[in-house]
Amino acid sequence: MTWDPDAPGVLRLPSGRLVRGRGLARPLPEGPQPQFALYLLGKEPPPTAWDAVWVRWPDFRLPADKPAFAAALRDAWTRAETERVEIACHGGHGRTGTALACLAVLDGVPAAEAVAFVRAGYSPKAVETPWQRRFASRFES
Repeated sequence: MTWDPDAPGVLRLPSGRLVRGRGLARPLPEGPQPQFALYLLGKEPPPTAWDAVWVRWPDFRLPADKPAFAAALRDAWTRAETERVEIACHGGHGRTGTALACLAVLDGVPAAEAVAFVRAGYSPKAVETPWQRRFASRFES
């Protein structure tokens, strides 16, 4: 079972996969918990009751280990077909939006259109910096 498509923060990818983006600074939303999460933070997050992967990604920057990020994102995309997948950073906009844009590229959205896709379907504040926009627009599936 995946996410309710109308739940806050849920992005529907072209394949129909549903992924939730959120900011960890806010309380966990009501409803079902994630089954897998990709956390994008400068320091390791606390343990969770669900499977989670941490990618070191300082605020307003890019992932410290880009190949590790790409591998974790591919895993998240695969799991999103049948599981509740969450992608989150502290605020839920810059790093989360960038990762969602890269995920959209994996799902078939042209890289040049990925940021606009995520801003329209997830949050107009998604992807905060010029280098995050450039990273997403150059991400390869």
